[in-house]
Amino acid sequence: MNVYSFSGPSGTGKSSFALELAHQLGVEAIIDDGLFIMNGCRKAGTSAKFEKSAFKAVKRAIFSDDAHVEEVQEALQEVQPEKLMIIGTSDRMTIRIADRLGVGEIEHFYHIDEYRTPKQMKMAKFIRKTEGKHIMPVPFVEVQQNFFKRLVMKGFEIFSTKKEKIGETTIVQPDFHEDLLIYKTKDFTQCIRQVCENSPFVMDVTKLQFTLYPLPIAKLVLVYSSNETERMDEKLYMLQQQINQAFDEQFEIEFETIDLQIEHLASHKKSLKTKKQAAIVEH
Repeated sequence: MNVYSFSGPSGTGKSSFALELAHQLGVEAIIDDGLFIMNGCRKAGTSAKFEKSAFKAVKRAIFSDDAHVEEVQEALQEVQPEKLMIIGTSDRMTIRIADRLGVGEIEHFYHIDEYRTPKQMKMAKFIRKTEGKHIMPVPFVEVQQNFFKRLVMKGFEIFSTKKEKIGETTIVQPDFHEDLLIYKTKDFTQCIRQVCENSPFVMDVTKLQFTLYPLPIAKLVLVYSSNETERMDEKLYMLQQQINQAFDEQFEIEFETIDLQIEHLASHKKSLKTKKQAAIVEH
């Protein structure tokens, strides 16, 4: 059996990408969060995502329970996959799982940051913190819905570059994620407007369009200072960087794009504090 490791920090989108990576590598079997999955079907194990606490979830994911280990070992012996991918938060974790299951040494190591940009990983973490959503790389019908039925939702269908369907996912919201962060659209637009208000060359924002998913996008129409026209391109680039930095500091996510458009020049600054003074389109 050829054993593969796929690892990365918690909440960075490993499970949602696992089916795609497995397809690319020709891997038919996956170990993820306590589950043994073969060709998209659950063969054995119990998901750590159904545990009541984070501590118990970690123990389940690393196969601390001997009965759990035995169940998965028997299933592995029965189907005998040629290739097996173990998913974990680090190489150390996947090596430990491989040792517990007795599948031999890991020969190939892959990491989420080889396939996802820092912006994409930050957004995945943001969704985890604000919505508590966890992805399981198995179809909805494969999940035992007698447990936490209200927390199980249909996920995404995964397609290859050739548009062929290669798998499905399921979304769950475990009990151990109780303290979720809650943001409203105005929190994001106010952050943008605050940066603009502090800028010496932005006189007013006449239009602000903001989209959060899949990555933040902002489009602003500005009234620019008639006294700050020298090196305007550099100053607007600096404003983009300041908005992105403020977002990263406040929400721990980054923009995909920030488009700035100059409507006209003016010499006096208007207040940017109220929505009445700028048309805002929010998504």
